[in-house]
Order: sequence, then structure tokens, then C-alpha cells
Amino acid sequence: MKTKELFGTDGIRGTANQFPMTIDIVTKVGQAMGYLLLHQPSPNKQGRRKVVIGKDTRLSGYMVEMALASGLNSMGVDVQLLGPLPTPGIGYLTRNMRADAGIVISASHNPFRDNGIKIFGPDGFKISGAQEREIERLVLQEDLNKLLPTADLVGRSKRIDDAAGRYIVYVKSTFPLNQTLDGMRVVLDCGHGSAYKVGPAIFEELGAEVKVIGNAPNGTNINDKCGAMYPDSLSKAVLEYRADIGVSLDGDADRCIIVDEKGKVVNGDHILAICGIHLRKHNLLPQNTVVTTQMANFGLDVAMAKSGIKLVKTAVGDKYVVEEMKKNGYVLGGESSGHIIFLDRTTTGDGLIAALSVISVMKEETKTLSELNNVMVDVPQVLRNIHVSRRADLKDVSGFSQMVDGIESKLGSEGRVFVRFSGTEPLVRVLVEGPNVTEITRFADEISSLLQRELS
Repeated sequence: MKTKELFGTDGIRGTANQFPMTIDIVTKVGQAMGYLLLHQPSPNKQGRRKVVIGKDTRLSGYMVEMALASGLNSMGVDVQLLGPLPTPGIGYLTRNMRADAGIVISASHNPFRDNGIKIFGPDGFKISGAQEREIERLVLQEDLNKLLPTADLVGRSKRIDDAAGRYIVYVKSTFPLNQTLDGMRVVLDCGHGSAYKVGPAIFEELGAEVKVIGNAPNGTNINDKCGAMYPDSLSKAVLEYRADIGVSLDGDADRCIIVDEKGKVVNGDHILAICGIHLRKHNLLPQNTVVTTQMANFGLDVAMAKSGIKLVKTAVGDKYVVEEMKKNGYVLGGESSGHIIFLDRTTTGDGLIAALSVISVMKEETKTLSELNNVMVDVPQVLRNIHVSRRADLKDVSGFSQMVDGIESKLGSEGRVFVRFSGTEPLVRVLVEGPNVTEITRFADEISSLLQRELS
């Protein structure tokens, strides 16, 4: 067991009832967290340690929630259960409720069979890699039963009934007070996920006429051909209802993909371009810099350069984007997948805040979304997600480096190849970018075939 790892690039994630998402491991994660909290100073200077826990709508969320709460309680930590709430809502309420930590039970965009655990510190930011490694060490190498307190120090758990209302008020507060959504028609796809209640309420309370889809979770339909990973149904609904904008969220609502009034998908790269250029225009973009990842479309580089904006790229993963932003004082960053971070408003990606930010630009510029979207033109990309049974250093995969070098030589300065393993799924992602779709499709297929053959 000591050879196994719990944490990936975005917390702990796996199939429910299989390692690491088994009840015994999850309970130990709660105990390990509790032990660490009790042995470090509390920033809130309270007598007892407190952790808030929220979740999405997965069936397995119930058992994971109880296991985490039991582990924390057994170590002498009090728990407040927030119920279904977007990931950024947990980050916000961790700070707002002066908790020592916050936990999100979610596997984000993954199917319902998976679940996961993300942990926020008291500042609302995800905990550091060092803290994750210490939790992992305690779980896998220590006998936590020997560290339990006496019976009189056991913690309590209680449910917080108004958590959703607090988050709704907070998200609305990020939208300019001199603007409303009166007269605007919005289609909202909640992906049968954690925003199924708060999402519609936010847009309706701001005055929009809202058509909601994907808001009937049953425990097994989260992300099922709906939400941010499947925007086609949203595009059709926008056209059918003649909406001004469509907003599609993933299971834990920390990302969004939007659709313009013509039914065209507007991904995270375009959202960054629209918002970044607007902020630059009003001198609200510190150091004239936007942060993104290596997966960003080259068209974003072009759009930013034309507007005098510097584009900083990090490794793939919103936590790396946030780290870069915090380190250098940037306020806007994100990923093409729809994680958009406004660091002056929130501590992590927030799909609802991102969507409202785009609508605010539409209002201020008095332009349709399709007009705003013209600020960026995509360079053709082909992305392949290849299932693999093992991971290896790509440089050690027979023939891989030679193949990539040859393709990049052919693409020259007009394209690129980017290959990486997924941090949350048994996949290797192959991205090829260039001006000729037929050519880059062939290149992507060649690389994919090689990796599938060598790593299966």
C-alpha cells in the first residue's frame, strides 16, 4: 500500500468503492486532515477546529461525505455539511465561515461512477503539494487509531441550511451594481450537477429570462451527455429559444463553456480573450498579463499580442494557473476547458462568475457575444484522448521522440505538438496544431496509434 498514491493533479480521484475512493481510505483522509489541523495554529484563533464539506450530485457523495465527517469527528474536529454546492462556493464559504479547511466531494467533469476529494485551506485556495503529501503519508504509513483523542474530545457534525443562499448572494455581488439582466434571455445547462439550484437562481434574480436544462440530478446522470463537456445540446437550445447567450457548466461548476446567439461554442480561450482585452482597455489588467496553459490555442497568443497583452503559460491544470497568478499579482487566467479565474473575485475557477463577467462585457460594449468573439480566431487543432494501461516517460517510448521531431519539423513555426498524460484519468492527450486540418489530423492519428500500441 505504501507504493500507492492518493493525490493527482487535482486532489484525490477515482472510481467509487475502489482505491483510493473506498470508505476506509476516505475515513483515514478525514482523520489525517483532522490530525494536521489540530497540530498547527488556527488562523481563526478559535478553540475548536472546523471544516466545511460540500459535494456535487453523485450517488456516492452520500457515503464519501459521511466517511470524511466521521474521520474528522473522530479526530476531534467539528464539521459543517453544506450539501450540493459548486466547488468555488466551498472555497468562498471556507473563508466566509472562518473554517480551518474546506472539502469538495466531486470528480468534476468525470462520469457519476467516479468521485474525488479536493481540499481548500482557510484562505480558500487549494492546499499545497507539501500538505497533500503529508496527508498521504499519514494515511498510507501511520496507524491513525493510535493518534485518536479521548471520547470527550470527539467532534460534532451539523448541516448548514443556508449555504446555497450565501453563495448566490456572493456570486451576484461580483456583477456590476449598475447592470441587470433585464430583457436578456439565457439558456443554462447545469449538467445535472452541483449548480442545479444556485445557477438558475443567480440569473433569475439578476433579471434574466432563463431556460434551464440539465437541472434534474438523480445521482447517476451528472455530466451524462450534458454540461460543459457536451455543448451541442446547449447550442440547439440557444437557437430554439432565440437566446442571447448559453451557459454550460460541468459537474462541480468550476468551469463553463458558453454559446453565442448564433449557436457557436465559445470556449475558455475565447473567454480569456474577450475579458482580457476588455480589462486591458479599462486599465484593469495588472501588468497587462493573462495566464493560461500549454493547451491554449495559438490563436489566443495572436489575439493577446495584437492588444498589447502578455500571455504567460503554465503546466496544464488550474492550480498551476492560480499559483502563477498569486505569485505575480495577475488577476485573469484560465484554461481552454473553461476554468476561468478572476483572482480579484474568487480563489479558483468559477463557471458562474466567468459567465457573468462575459455578459458584463456584452453590456458595457453594447455588443452581441458573436461580435465580441471576433477578437480571436482559432488556429486548427486536433486533440486525441488515448486510453492507456500504463504510464511511462514519453522520451522512453520507442519511436515517440523521433516521430514528434519529424512532425514538428514539417509544421515549422505554424504549428506544434503537445502530448501529456491526464492527471485525473488513464489517458494520454495528444494535441496537434497547424493550418492544414487534414495534415494535423493525420499527424495526431499517427502519434495516437504509436502510444496506444506501446502503452496498452
